[in-house]
Amino acid sequence: MTVGARRFHDETAHTPYSVRTSGHQLEWDIKPFPFKVYTELPAVALPRDVDVLATPTLEALARAAPPAERLTLPALTALLYYTAGVTKKKTYPGGGEVLFRAAASTGALYQTEVYVVAGDVDGLAAGLYHFCPGDFALRRLREGDVRGALAGAAADATLARRAATLVLSAIYWRNTWKYQARGYRHLFWDSGTMLANALAVGEALGLAPRLVTGFVDAQVNRLLGLDPTREAALELVPLGPEGPAAPALGEMPAIAHDVMPLSSDEVDYPELREIHEASRLDSPAAVEAWRHGTRPPPREPRGPLLALPEPPRASRPLGEAIQRRGSTRRFSHAPLSAAGLAAALWAATRPVAADVPDGLVDVYVIVNAVEGVAPGAYAFWPERGLETIREGDFRRESAYLTLEQPIGGDAAAVLYFLAPLDAILERWGERGYRLANLEAGIAGGRAYLAAYGTDFGASGLTFYDAEVVRFFSPHAAGRDAIFVTALGRASGARDGVLLSNTIPSPPRRP
Repeated sequence: MTVGARRFHDETAHTPYSVRTSGHQLEWDIKPFPFKVYTELPAVALPRDVDVLATPTLEALARAAPPAERLTLPALTALLYYTAGVTKKKTYPGGGEVLFRAAASTGALYQTEVYVVAGDVDGLAAGLYHFCPGDFALRRLREGDVRGALAGAAADATLARRAATLVLSAIYWRNTWKYQARGYRHLFWDSGTMLANALAVGEALGLAPRLVTGFVDAQVNRLLGLDPTREAALELVPLGPEGPAAPALGEMPAIAHDVMPLSSDEVDYPELREIHEASRLDSPAAVEAWRHGTRPPPREPRGPLLALPEPPRASRPLGEAIQRRGSTRRFSHAPLSAAGLAAALWAATRPVAADVPDGLVDVYVIVNAVEGVAPGAYAFWPERGLETIREGDFRRESAYLTLEQPIGGDAAAVLYFLAPLDAILERWGERGYRLANLEAGIAGGRAYLAAYGTDFGASGLTFYDAEVVRFFSPHAAGRDAIFVTALGRASGARDGVLLSNTIPSPPRRP
């Protein structure tokens, strides 16, 4: 029987019992290689001097730069680097080395892949490319302008006129190796975190990025040459100015380029494949009909609101904030300013230019140490402030809710993203499950940017699903826990070594 989103969500929920009785152990000898490598295709080297992206982080999140007249290869390179590139490294005694990416990924597993459908990029021949962060290069999978095929699959003629489109996909095994079937949620949390970077960088470069979540899955997967039992397209991001439309194309011939195996063995999780299959769209007409869904009706606060100050006027340059990012492993108990918390909440709830409405996810907050805000549990209302659910010291409770991890209690504030999942599924069908997890991932990614842009840290956390809802109830009744992001000041040395805008050497293959 096909697994529906409601059932899948419930069956992959964490509980104290399920965590203690899981029995799942990490098999390190089959841990997947973190880069997809096309073994027979020549590399198209990208420029190694990357734009430093001096636009202040909060300004990039607030408004777009003047529109670029052209999409150039240096601009595309900067977008790829700050979205999915290797930004720093940490070397361990004995020579071991870990490469950190621009965007956070659950478990540092980096299952999100990036493809480029290029049609009118100065300095790059038209074609379909795969971006490999490992050697910082593109590889062309198809020659010629295929934007028309992508536009047809997305039922969106503008994609045939935009200079290029990024396509984000996910390789399941990279995440399920650690997180099993629940990793399906992570595919959208992690691609959402990456999209937070892509959208901010695209705005800073004047490329007018836009998120497209509706498309004919089989057509896009075929265009990219993906085996959908192992990897699937998740989101599209058109970029750059509009020009003459690329020609319409019919069904594309299949491609199957050789790739290096991720590991010597893989474990299949059929329920993950089934929920993704259940949420597909099968025709352009189905895509157009799906886009007519509407968000659930808005709620209103039940009590008085505590106004937060304006976010800081000054923030680090966006490029520096992204390079500094590294999920904080330990927080001190040092407080955040109320303006710092306001910046993270403001960033997390910014509107997203997309093919469907946003605003599907609500933000709840446990405040442990924020200057001018009493410790307690709150609901956040964008543009309005914090609604007190109850005051008190909830460090112990927050650590428990975040899978009994001390970091959840040590953080200055913890953002809990909840959504009315049943109402979303009623309006958007099974694909609404993708939307809820994706929006929470983007929100968490934007909170990361605000944190590192205003000199504090962040970390994405997993959680006990029902316990989170129970803690914030009755206010949160009818909602489901989707994602969690902790904020605070790091305890001890920072992770990694900043690399300026130098591209690290590629890792050795296993």
